[in-house]
Amino acid sequence: MDQPIEAPPGLILAGGMSRRMGGGDKALRDLAGRPLLTHVIERLSPQLPALALNANGDPARFAGFGLDVIPDPLPGHPGPLAGVLAAMGWARARGAAWVLTAPGDTPWLPGDLVPRLIMAAEEGNGLAIAECGGRLHPVCGLWPVALADRLAADIAAGTRRVGDWALAQGAARAPFPEGDPDPFANLNTPEDFDRAAARFGDRA
Repeated sequence: MDQPIEAPPGLILAGGMSRRMGGGDKALRDLAGRPLLTHVIERLSPQLPALALNANGDPARFAGFGLDVIPDPLPGHPGPLAGVLAAMGWARARGAAWVLTAPGDTPWLPGDLVPRLIMAAEEGNGLAIAECGGRLHPVCGLWPVALADRLAADIAAGTRRVGDWALAQGAARAPFPEGDPDPFANLNTPEDFDRAAARFGDRA
């Protein structure tokens, strides 16, 4: 593509049901003395001009984080793809042409997440998703907001998988080096939190 991409606004996706955690807001669960969401914000905020949160229900429970809370725009169609659609709508209302998304349960996101996604998107058709160690991490993606109407129609038609939809739109794969800890590791269970807390303790 010919058009350069400026640093986009970003939306953290935290609208899931956290079933493997027993329900509730996983992003608010304590990790090394602070909410998990705080760790994610600290990874992303230096890379982005604006940051918001995708979550459903009463937004007041996130008031202490200083982020706008954007609910899913299609009731009855939960999942991360609905969060991507929320991101597109929020960014479009801000006058942005692209938006970045990242999950709210990944405390070690790369410090160069945004520039690598931008580079891959500019070399392709303007859409990019993360890849690390041969595995796709499509919730970490850079999305043209011009695709919002197409995405809304596809979600309504039954599309659910972020990676499948992104690749069907010709998404480029942004390569990231593997690390220890895995920069895209997400915390899904109490055991995941225990292991992550131990890692933070070792680093302290």
